[in-house]
Amino acid sequence: MKEALLYTPKENGQVECMLCNHHCLIKPQRLGLCQVRVNSEGKLYSLVYGKIIAQHVDPIEKKPLFHFLPGSRSLSIGTVGCNFQCDFCQNYEIAQYPRLEGGVIGQEVTPQEVIETALSTGSQSISYTYNEPTVFFEFALDCSRLAAKSGLKNVFVTNGYMTTAALDLIFPDLHAANVDLKAFRDEFYRKHCKARLAPVLDTLKHLKKQGVWLEVTTLLIPGENDDPQELRDIARFIYKELGPETPWHVTRFYPRFKLLTRPATPIETLHKAYTIGKEEGLYYVYTGNVPGDEGEKTFCWQCGETLIDRYGFGIMSFELTPEGTCPRCGAVIHGVWE
Repeated sequence: MKEALLYTPKENGQVECMLCNHHCLIKPQRLGLCQVRVNSEGKLYSLVYGKIIAQHVDPIEKKPLFHFLPGSRSLSIGTVGCNFQCDFCQNYEIAQYPRLEGGVIGQEVTPQEVIETALSTGSQSISYTYNEPTVFFEFALDCSRLAAKSGLKNVFVTNGYMTTAALDLIFPDLHAANVDLKAFRDEFYRKHCKARLAPVLDTLKHLKKQGVWLEVTTLLIPGENDDPQELRDIARFIYKELGPETPWHVTRFYPRFKLLTRPATPIETLHKAYTIGKEEGLYYVYTGNVPGDEGEKTFCWQCGETLIDRYGFGIMSFELTPEGTCPRCGAVIHGVWE
């Protein structure tokens, strides 16, 4: 076990975890909501430090990040555990393992070994993903610091529920994040995720303020978060608080885990969300989980020229200038291109 960061001792041997916005008050010998942090004799410990359950080399587009080192490889790692309990979790076998099976599993690795693997596979970044990286924050932090010194970038694929204290601790070694903005109603978060909306919005604004490259993903679940007005509210929030240059990925849902009563998202729903995002002034809107859809392409926000043609996670053509501008009209295309 590794002693945790960001916690405060309390009366009667309890501790308050300050890592995420649940602020769990944990009694002795008990676990936090994430099921991977334990109070042992008045100290908080991480049970998943260096215990990797999944490790793969992925295209960065799979995160999804479309405006951050496109076409590059990213070493993706994750542990078990999550601070959300989403009933539609697309990766529940990993994220909910401690809650479903009890205990923690994973292969022991060191931060240095992670860096060496990333470099040896030609990866340009390390993505902390598969489960919620906040719950293995101590390991992600140690890896990110070594990675930055080695010329690698660091990426969080996250539900955005970490505290600003956690974000400030990893700054400036976190370079990009894709944050799931799962809905724009607190009721949805309470019902489906056992969490709240407001902290996620705060995280998005804080990441933008820090200068972390930010992209937002919304998984569209029929009858739950696909109302046109709710989608318009999300697009308006992104435009106003994060800037029109922030990419928004609207992604197709497939029935998983406990939410099996809803069908897969109709393609026309994705196209409607895409149109709404554009109507609200967003420069870059993408459809996800529909390989070959027109919404996978990057268009110039000013003249409409096709700049990056994609099929799934693969890039078919790349027309940006080396300076990251449109070759047709000269508009700056926002992102991290090299």
